[in-house]
Amino acid sequence: MIAGLSFRVRHLWTDVRGVAATEFAVVAPFMLLLYVGGVEIGNGLAMNVKVSATAHSVADMISQNTQLTSDRMTSILSASSAIMAPYPVVDGSGASLMTITVSEVSTDSNGNATVQWSQSTSSTGARSVGQKMTLSSFTAPDPKNPTNANISLILSEVSYSYTPNLGYTVAGTVKLSDSYYLFPRCSTNSPSNSSFPYYDVKYPASSTCTCIQHLQQKSC
Repeated sequence: MIAGLSFRVRHLWTDVRGVAATEFAVVAPFMLLLYVGGVEIGNGLAMNVKVSATAHSVADMISQNTQLTSDRMTSILSASSAIMAPYPVVDGSGASLMTITVSEVSTDSNGNATVQWSQSTSSTGARSVGQKMTLSSFTAPDPKNPTNANISLILSEVSYSYTPNLGYTVAGTVKLSDSYYLFPRCSTNSPSNSSFPYYDVKYPASSTCTCIQHLQQKSC
């Protein structure tokens, strides 16, 4: 009996038939983690592209106007959230996952930048009028205007709260954000024919005036 037990122990020690199954059991969790992580990273990158596209689109649409009504501004901000499709813009409780804020930043004759107006899809997202700003390094000054004096820019800012479906306990909620500056396309109110701010988009206005720049037409 003892000899038989000893033989079975030696046979089990040298048996290689379960090696593949054992290796799979060891490797499978890591492979699954890589797969799930790849899916989550892919979703995050795709959403980040959507956030950037939204920021650019909002700045683009606002900059094509010389003046905007409150209703038109609300319509642009509301419609822009559709760019995130097919990703959700509200969570299960109905709270918004996305905040879109658009502001006009204008500089005086010394190049000091301040916020002229600001609107947001969030009740707390808008910037304060008169807030001092430092222009982005990407808004390089014109060699003829090294201080960026007497200019206006439309600043679009978008943030999105991304919660990984399977990795929430590891990463939590990730804040994706981007911003974009554009010059107004059609405004011509220069220091010689108007008062500060110059080359701006008037908001709020009593009517909307939209410019189709490449056709040099205005729809007011």
